[in-house]
Amino acid sequence: MCDEDDLADGNPSGITRHRVMLRDIVDETRNRIVLADDDTLLREGLASLLGGAGFDVVGQARDASALLALVAEQRPDLAIVDIRMPPDYRTEGLEVARQIREQFPSTGILVLSAHAEVDEAMELIAAGHGVGYLLKSRVTDVVDFTETVARIAAGGSVVDPALVQELVTARHRDDAVELLTDREREVLELMAEGRSNAGIAHRLWITEGTVEKHVRSILARLNLPETEDDHRRVLAVLAYLESR
Repeated sequence: MCDEDDLADGNPSGITRHRVMLRDIVDETRNRIVLADDDTLLREGLASLLGGAGFDVVGQARDASALLALVAEQRPDLAIVDIRMPPDYRTEGLEVARQIREQFPSTGILVLSAHAEVDEAMELIAAGHGVGYLLKSRVTDVVDFTETVARIAAGGSVVDPALVQELVTARHRDDAVELLTDREREVLELMAEGRSNAGIAHRLWITEGTVEKHVRSILARLNLPETEDDHRRVLAVLAYLESR
């Protein structure tokens, strides 16, 4: 996998691997995207990054009302939204995400936030498939961010691992989460990111069969139902962690 040093140093092999990976990701998913953030530098940077990865950035907005009009005009596959925008810089992004989901349910939504907010993330993920909540700091991992965008555009659900870790570490010592092995915790966090068993296997460099065993163990320990629906699995994991 290519990292930022490869790109910064102009490493040809690193750049080539990076481009091939992104092309493979984008080729398998829808790719018309709109962006909303009042920070022009960040917004333009995201547009450049996504455009270079093969996504089609069809519009940009600096506030919620402009974003809603843009979505109505362009009917994109995905809207990437800053959670805090003008005029009050509170949760305007979350509110416009709700409106987009109600009026244009086929458009995926990725909300970017500077901080992990459990309630906001839970509300967003509960809205259905094709939604994601990610910390802005994750954008610097280009390949991982692009994979996340592709997964949401394809109808998946993604929760930032920092949020999952916050929920896990906040639990009491006698909680069932404490019974999980270190590897099972890693798998749990990736489950909450919306990754399939195959995706988890690729990320952890283990076989899919091993992942299936870990998943079954995790679900049994947490008394969660088994399901092939990745979105339902995300909901189940987060609901369990939040309720403890």
